[in-house]
Amino acid sequence: MGKIFLTLQQIGKAIMLPVAVLPAAALLLRLGAPDVFDIAFITKAGGAIFDNLPLVFAAGIAVGIAKNEAGAAALAGVVGYLTMTAGIATFDAKLNMGVFAGIISGLTAGILYNRCSDIKLPEFLGFFGGSRFVPIATCFCSLVFAFIFGNIWGFFQNVIQAVSEWTVEAGMTGVFIFGVLNRALVPVGLHHILNSFLWFFCLEYTTESGIIATGDIPRFFAGDPTAGIFMAGFFPIMMFALPAVALAIYHTAYRENRKKIGGMLFSLAFTSFLTGITEPIEYIFMFLAPLLYAMHAILTGLSMAIAYKLGILHGFGFSAGFIDYVLNYGLATKPLLIIPMGLCFAAVYYTIFRYAILKFDLKTPGRLEIVAKNIAENSNADNKTEDEYAKTAAKILNLLGGTDNIKDLTNCVTRLRVEVADEKKVDGDSIKKLQKIKGVITNGKAVQVIIGTDVEVIAKEIKKLR
Repeated sequence: MGKIFLTLQQIGKAIMLPVAVLPAAALLLRLGAPDVFDIAFITKAGGAIFDNLPLVFAAGIAVGIAKNEAGAAALAGVVGYLTMTAGIATFDAKLNMGVFAGIISGLTAGILYNRCSDIKLPEFLGFFGGSRFVPIATCFCSLVFAFIFGNIWGFFQNVIQAVSEWTVEAGMTGVFIFGVLNRALVPVGLHHILNSFLWFFCLEYTTESGIIATGDIPRFFAGDPTAGIFMAGFFPIMMFALPAVALAIYHTAYRENRKKIGGMLFSLAFTSFLTGITEPIEYIFMFLAPLLYAMHAILTGLSMAIAYKLGILHGFGFSAGFIDYVLNYGLATKPLLIIPMGLCFAAVYYTIFRYAILKFDLKTPGRLEIVAKNIAENSNADNKTEDEYAKTAAKILNLLGGTDNIKDLTNCVTRLRVEVADEKKVDGDSIKKLQKIKGVITNGKAVQVIIGTDVEVIAKEIKKLR
């Protein structure tokens, strides 16, 4: 199970790199739209990303998988994707693997880079050795994949279409299940894999220019009037409900500690509201009160179902925060209903969390002296100097077992993703006590350290020490 978790963790991490491109593409697409600034070349520039999303995934995932994020892997991913899709088309021009073809090509290129980038060939073939060998190997592997998928993808394409249609036809039940699973997988960082299916594989929409958009996000930005059912329900949760959790934690803190934690909680709440990044808040109560987190997952599913029932359709290029809400307002259906719906969810979340914290004496920030002290220190994180980041990075590295125990270290938006040689050398309890650390998840040799939006800075400092 540890190996499976580690593999899925690596895939989930790799997917985040191409996904990070989407906010920029969505921004260009909307700013140039007729209902905003009406500048055609800006819209076309943003649309080009969505039109070539499988190619973006092929290059981005290859870099995400490859050690040292090597550029040669990206080239190999592109070569693999072009080779495979061209080969598949000769079997049946109607076959469309979409983003999945990009994912397969990216994974192949990244794995081959890690295994073959140091290969040495006979002297007369020396020019083709090392990293130059990777695109060549990927090309030949892609020919094999083209033959395999060219013969079997028709069946899987029909299955995916059927599952997608069932999910949509299931209506409230389908979106409810997706909403629950989306939050339920956050603790282990595997929600990106689930998201990818519905956001990038589910159903197709052909634009007037003949471009095929696949998945809820591309279809939404391509103008599909039915897209957005797998995104709209997240806006009330991320913009209103989770900030209300932060308010409940503040109000239930001991009065003398409120000033110490106020800045930190405001920062977390504002981040969730503005950008839709929710993990820093969720990790405050995720392990402290698992039943509350389970309720949070169910309520997220309920929000998805209610949004569907009300006919609300909205979408995002990054996450369901205020920026995407405003930016994509012109493409949405009944977007104003999100505000009263969000306020209702905020009231429900505040009431539930305030009651649970007081009733069960949960030791949320501000309700335990040592916790309040640590949070107060964390609230000054924005003022950290580079030296302080370096010190934090050194402590994390040491508690992970030192340089020799780190086989691989990367990061996504809010967490370090680490593969260790010996999990027994990892002192997770001590890592949790460090400043800025929201939580630690270990599963065999796979370790995740949840930090927040400062994670990239700390990751760079750790890599310097290695």
